[in-house]
Amino acid sequence: MSPAERAADGQDSGPGPGPGPGPRGLIIFLNGTSSSGKSSIAVELLRVLDEPYFHIPVDAFHAMRTRREIPPERLPSVLHHTWRGYHRAIAGMAAAGNHVVMDHVLSEEWRLRDCLDLFVPQDVVFVGVHCPRAELERRERERGDRPAGLAARQLAQVHAHGLYDVECDTGLADPLQCAVRVKEFLADRPSPTAFQRLLGKRRG
Repeated sequence: MSPAERAADGQDSGPGPGPGPGPRGLIIFLNGTSSSGKSSIAVELLRVLDEPYFHIPVDAFHAMRTRREIPPERLPSVLHHTWRGYHRAIAGMAAAGNHVVMDHVLSEEWRLRDCLDLFVPQDVVFVGVHCPRAELERRERERGDRPAGLAARQLAQVHAHGLYDVECDTGLADPLQCAVRVKEFLADRPSPTAFQRLLGKRRG
C-alpha cells in the first residue's frame, strides 16, 4: 500500500507537532532549474517559518558521494540511484514527523512519478521556482560551477507537469519575498493539493 493509500485509510496521522510516531511532517517541495534560486529561498524559509524545518537539497546527496572518478558507463546508474535514494530519504524524514524543505530539479519525468508514488500528497506543498532564461544564463556565468546552458536545457521538462500550489519568479522577487509567499500560503492550504491533482490526472 502506498503512503497516499495508507493516509486515505486513516493508517497515518496528518502533519502536526508533538512527540510520538503518529504525526507526519510537511514537505515544502521547491522545483526549478539549476540556478533558479531554490536554495536561497530554502535558507529564507528556515528563517521565517515558525516550526522547525530541515533543508535537504539534492545537491547535498551528490556532495556526499565519494570523490573518486566514476567511469562514464556507470555514471547514469549511479546518479539514478542517488536521486531515488534522495526521494526516499525525504519520504522517511516526513514519515517520522519532520518538516522538510527539499529543493530539486524535475528535469526527468520519472523523478516526479517517483515522488508521487512515495509522498503523502496532502502533505506536500509544491512550489514552482521560475526564472527568466537570460537571468539563469547570467547566474550560471557568475557561479562558474555549472556547465554553460544547463538551466536552459532543463527549462522544457522541469515545469512540464504544469501544476503547483505556489509559484514564484526569482527574476522579479528576492528569496525572502518568495519565502514569505510560501509561509502565507501555509496558513490556509486549499484542498486538493497540487500533488493530489497530479495523482488524479495520472490515474485518469
